[in-house]
Amino acid sequence: MYKIGVIGDKQSVLGFKAVGLDVFDCSTREEAENTIKSVADDDYAIIYITDNLYVEIKDTIYEYNEKRLPAIIPIPGMKGTTGIGLQNIKKSVEKAVGADILFNND
Repeated sequence: MYKIGVIGDKQSVLGFKAVGLDVFDCSTREEAENTIKSVADDDYAIIYITDNLYVEIKDTIYEYNEKRLPAIIPIPGMKGTTGIGLQNIKKSVEKAVGADILFNND
């Protein structure tokens, strides 16, 4: 059976534990890279990661983009969002449709 995990700083991810998700507390780039690699190899179908860590280890995350699983999804942390999630959606829509059809909020 597949699992769902959440990676990020303790304040941002602790609440996910209350709803039954596996939580991995990481505060540095090295911790996040090691955790994403071990979690991705351990039957996790979905991995949520705070977007500040997502930006720091995006090269590692991009290695998993061509694989079916896991889906690695950025989520806002306690400090707010960097906008990486919306950027990824826009890129996917543009790739699928051939043009940016989403509203530009810049």
